[in-house]
Formats: sequence, structure tokens, C-alpha cells
Amino acid sequence: MSQAPISMDAGSKGNVNLVYILYLIGIVAGITSLVGVVMAYLGKDRAEPWLLSHYNNQINIFWKAVVFALVGLVLTLVLIGGLILLAALIWYIVRVVKGLQALARNEPIENPASWGF
Repeated sequence: MSQAPISMDAGSKGNVNLVYILYLIGIVAGITSLVGVVMAYLGKDRAEPWLLSHYNNQINIFWKAVVFALVGLVLTLVLIGGLILLAALIWYIVRVVKGLQALARNEPIENPASWGF
């Protein structure tokens, strides 16, 4: 399974790969996730249909992770927020890794709008 090289060329496989990598780095340096979602928005208009599914997946991952994080933060006041934040982190990592795997196989994301894994 060969991984796509990273690229700043919007709409390219390497650019999609870079966005996934920025998302993973974003776990410890959150700003890279924001850079990644901006790149996804900029790249999706130039992408082939199968790569467009990855950009849509990346955009959905970002916004759903924001929702999960906000809900988790609010619910830390009632002591279950930590569990929600942990579940959100696991969901985020799984979605990004599955996206990287599909990209390496040159496959589209089947349901980029899914809330599940």
C-alpha cells in the first residue's frame, strides 16, 4: 500500500493526504486542523469525484469534531464531558485513519456525511 506524497496542489491526491496528516497533528497542535479544513474547502472545487468524497469527509470530520468537543466541554460541568471528549477523540482518529487507508487504495469515502465510524 503506497501512500500518496504530500502536496500543496489543491485538488490533488497529495493535498488530500496532507489534510489528513494535518488533522492527525491537530490532535496535539489544534491549529493544524483549522489549516486542514481550509485546505479541504479550497481543494474540493478542483478535485476528481473520488477525491471530492475525501474532501467532503475531511470537512465533515472537522465540523463534527467541533460539535462533539463543544458538547463534551459543556457537559464537563456534570462530569460526563470527559467521556464524551474521549469518545470524540477516538471517533476523530478512526475517521482520519480510515480516510488515509481509503486514499492509499485510491478509493472514495463511501459515506462522507456519516456520524459513525
